[in-house]
Amino acid sequence: MAINQAGSYMRKTGINLPEYIELYDQAWARLMGKQHRFALPEDKGSILTTWTLSFNSLRLQDENAANLLKLWAFLDNRDLWYELLTPALNLEIAKKVPRWFVSCAGDKIDFNECIELLLEYSFIEAKTESYSFSMHSVLHHWCFQAFEEDDVTMSWLAVIIVASAVPSEIVLDYPLIQRRLLPHCDRVYPRLQRRIHEGLMNEEDLPSLSDACHQLGLLYSDQGKMKEAEDMYLRALTGKEKVWGSEHTSTLDTVNNLGTLYNSQGKMKEAEDMYLRALTGYEKVWSSEHTSTLDTVNNLGTLYNNQGKMIEAEDMYLRALTGYEKAWGSEHTSTLDTVNNLGNLYSDQGKMKEAENMYLRALTGYEKAWDSEHTSTLDTVNNLGTLYSDQGKMKEAEDMYLRALTGKEKAWGSEHTSTLETVNNLGTLYKDQGKMIEAEDMYLRALTGYEKAWGSEHTSTLDTVNNLGNLYSDQGKMKEAEDMYLRALTGKEKVWGSEHTSTLDTVNNLGNLYSDQGKMKEAENMYLRALTGYEKAWGSEHTSTLNTVNNLGILYSDQGKMKEAENMYLRALTGKEKVWGSEHTSTLNTVNNLGTLYSDQGKMKEAEDMYLRALTGYEKAWDSEHTSTLETVNNLGNLYKDQGKMIEAENMYLRALTGKEKAWGSEHTSTLDTVNNLGTLYSKQDKMKEAEDMYLRALTGYERAWGSEHTSTLDTINNLGILYKDQGKMKEAENMFQRAKTKKS
Repeated sequence: MAINQAGSYMRKTGINLPEYIELYDQAWARLMGKQHRFALPEDKGSILTTWTLSFNSLRLQDENAANLLKLWAFLDNRDLWYELLTPALNLEIAKKVPRWFVSCAGDKIDFNECIELLLEYSFIEAKTESYSFSMHSVLHHWCFQAFEEDDVTMSWLAVIIVASAVPSEIVLDYPLIQRRLLPHCDRVYPRLQRRIHEGLMNEEDLPSLSDACHQLGLLYSDQGKMKEAEDMYLRALTGKEKVWGSEHTSTLDTVNNLGTLYNSQGKMKEAEDMYLRALTGYEKVWSSEHTSTLDTVNNLGTLYNNQGKMIEAEDMYLRALTGYEKAWGSEHTSTLDTVNNLGNLYSDQGKMKEAENMYLRALTGYEKAWDSEHTSTLDTVNNLGTLYSDQGKMKEAEDMYLRALTGKEKAWGSEHTSTLETVNNLGTLYKDQGKMIEAEDMYLRALTGYEKAWGSEHTSTLDTVNNLGNLYSDQGKMKEAEDMYLRALTGKEKVWGSEHTSTLDTVNNLGNLYSDQGKMKEAENMYLRALTGYEKAWGSEHTSTLNTVNNLGILYSDQGKMKEAENMYLRALTGKEKVWGSEHTSTLNTVNNLGTLYSDQGKMKEAEDMYLRALTGYEKAWDSEHTSTLETVNNLGNLYKDQGKMIEAENMYLRALTGKEKAWGSEHTSTLDTVNNLGTLYSKQDKMKEAEDMYLRALTGYERAWGSEHTSTLDTINNLGILYKDQGKMKEAENMFQRAKTKKS
């Protein structure tokens, strides 16, 4: 490096080698007098001296180029490009920036001349693939140490440059620009923090620095750095309140953004306080129909939706939508954002047709306004994937998720949190399809990415940990599932608190796990804790509350507490009918559960009524081939079998089997459950060969999916033992019974 630098210097100055050595010795002597400033070992002295000579020559030749090198010391060294500098000249503060910067950033010819000199002196290297330039990290460190006397001016200028370059969503390729800006933001952030903390900023700079903090908060928020985002927003808010007052629109913009940040962190009370403050201020300053007012109205809709306040959410969204359509038109992206949000709301309410209509309208509009690869387009594609997954349209869901994933990887990169959200969604889809290996791969990829981006205790990280718990529970890996749930629970209690609804979701999941393990007391404790928390947070009629009531019904049913189970189911049913309506799929789930309870009680007529009501509702909501529909068909098969209606039972089982094979595949565990049921039916009909075929198929599939020790595997082994015993095959029966007993012990 030193030889290249020396050669560049001699070429530029025209001096010979003896003259260079004489200058070198003089520069070395001066450098040794300042060596305390350079945190480099002695053997680097030659390169330091060479850089000093080269910089002195550069400064004599072109002061602008020398200043650009100084500025670079306060930015990231790996990626500098012309367009990084130019937005700073569009601000009102531009009149205060140094004249050399105006010359360099305001004219690309002048910029290129400076860059050419820096290249000739070997201070920087060109990155032809990105039309940008980089500086060696050691040289960058030397520049920062050498130019520390310019710290105040250059630090301020670097902050203004980075902040002014933060793009809005309407800018083409804004995700890529944000990713390029992030290293520069990380470079200026600690010095900005320090200077504000030490009170080293001039009062006259407070307006520009408050705006800069707001922009840096926006960048950090978009990039998932919540702590840094909150710090920047709060510093911006303090500065703006001091400069403009608490009701100025710029102040309110930061208040609104803080609301969004708190909403994403699950700080619902703080978020609502911020939004309502912003809304009141905007209505006073702008009017109720101004687009800034409507933005906050839309944000309140999202907050209320997250809180389960569906009526309030819809009111906010419809108010925002009407206002946007009047102000912007039906195809404006702000209008489409609210259309997409209405899709989310309707999906949460189980209004699948309305949700799909909203998503498709938003998607068509985004593709027209942005293009098919814009991140807003991809977010709606992802939402459609979730909708189709909820509808049991697995192929369509996978197509949407994979399209979203490919686009996000291109726009954001493979490790961006938005990309990881779709990876996590694919994990859930694959789990629901019984593709356990693929699901685990997706969840682990998402988990690794979240841990790197957010840290091990971030709520998105913990959500994926919780999802891994669900996966391991479905696989019968009870120890691994419990480890994941307890990790998620500990983390959520630390981040959210013990009564946060996300914490309670994991508590509820632990209840499910303990119930599956037969730990009835522990399960009941978890369910009752979750129920108490949900009732306090959401109220007694919120859907999360009612889902836990439903789970308690299942637990009491498994314990033979039939009266308590029926009370829970009926409470859940009444609440869901009130909140969702009688035909919502969540309502129908409880109807189906009541059918199972009545069947276990021998109330065959009541059981059939419940099953048929659930079946009719599922067919209307999902269609005849949806997996929820097929589960009820399977349940009707069980009921008819118990009633001795063998033909009707076989018809139900075969319908369920055909549908599950089409939806899930022949090896999915739900498919295998129906195969096992057919084995039991054929055994009762003395169709021993057919029964054995079904049991062996189920056993092979369970062993492959769950392993040899899973309870479903062992149940089928036991069923084979009974079959062989009924056939008089005592040795084979003994082998099966012994195998089941050994594994259980």
